[in-house]
Amino acid sequence: MQKTPQKYLNHFVFRKKDLFLENLSYTSIRSICEMKNMPIHFHPDRWKQIREDYDLWWNRKLDRPIIKMPIFDAYQPIGKLPKAPLLCQANCHDFQYTPEQIIQTIDYELSKIEFLGDSFPIVNFDVFGPGITSAFCGAKLDNHSGGVWFFPKEKKPIEEIQIKYNPDNQWVERIKSIYLAGQKKWEDQVLMSMPDLGGVLDIVAVFRETENLLIDLYDTPEEVLRLCDEAYTAWMAAYHDLNSVLQPINPGYSDWGGIYSDKPSYILQSDFSYMISTPMFEQFTLPYLKRACQEIEHTIYHLDGVNQLNHLDCLLQIEELDAVQWIYGDGQPSSRHWIEVYQKIANAQKGIFLIGDYEDIEIVSKQVFKGLYINGGTHDRQLGIEILKQYQVPL
Repeated sequence: MQKTPQKYLNHFVFRKKDLFLENLSYTSIRSICEMKNMPIHFHPDRWKQIREDYDLWWNRKLDRPIIKMPIFDAYQPIGKLPKAPLLCQANCHDFQYTPEQIIQTIDYELSKIEFLGDSFPIVNFDVFGPGITSAFCGAKLDNHSGGVWFFPKEKKPIEEIQIKYNPDNQWVERIKSIYLAGQKKWEDQVLMSMPDLGGVLDIVAVFRETENLLIDLYDTPEEVLRLCDEAYTAWMAAYHDLNSVLQPINPGYSDWGGIYSDKPSYILQSDFSYMISTPMFEQFTLPYLKRACQEIEHTIYHLDGVNQLNHLDCLLQIEELDAVQWIYGDGQPSSRHWIEVYQKIANAQKGIFLIGDYEDIEIVSKQVFKGLYINGGTHDRQLGIEILKQYQVPL
């Protein structure tokens, strides 16, 4: 087979910022949409194959990688540019535009995309920031910097803090209203994802603040565990409440990572765990990950940063955990330099959510082929086709 030219496979950058695509000037919601009244190039009959292939991947029975390969700007949109800006972290606070206007803009912008490989129509709701559950529970959402951050509205002693999900919260209602507007326009032909709900300790850290929480782990561990219990309950309440709006119309389940599942799924995380020892991870993080993996049918763990590698062995012992996304972090060598990490994950019979450029993917896939998930995309259609053919992915 002829080798694909040494061009880079565009990849998505996760966490702490909006996803972005090469050569686009905006940070935006990652919306790849099949519209009833626009020529989106995704036939409804393809959902059946999407479900079958991803189900095989989740069960580690697919004999090739999953590779999403949308071709950006493949088609000209129809009609005038809508009034509302494309939803992103910088403007998610702006309620002057109706949900219908927001959906119309997404509809317009992403009617340009051709779906190749394992791509499917998805609207990614990560634009409300990493860890929106804290805002659902009363924290302040601040996006003055262009990215979303969360802060406590009032600083309190740890004994006075309570974390409780509020289904009538303005952010919950806003997301639900956009879900409903999307369903009205697209019915069951567009998958709308769960927002980035954050991790249990990450939510606690918003209300207690990071430095205080690190001290609390030593001084008042029983209070930290109380708040972890409350944060986990709030997280699950949000997950089920939002899904009660999405289902059964939504054609599947997804999250900020963009992977498809025909059963409840989520990419779990605990970015705070970068700063704690493995014994503390086992005490304050691992029990909640295990519970989530048992309650949600398909799960991935977002392993973010080199210090979290200390926890990998613990994670891989969670029988119900399906896959791991390894994020090596800024200033670290790219994916091709972490072969031993990927081999350890694969040897534990877990899937791998792989990030990197084309050379990274080519090198890693020679060592670990089965169980890879690659969230890609390009403006170069021929390059996209060559990559898909090289990895035996149907067009």
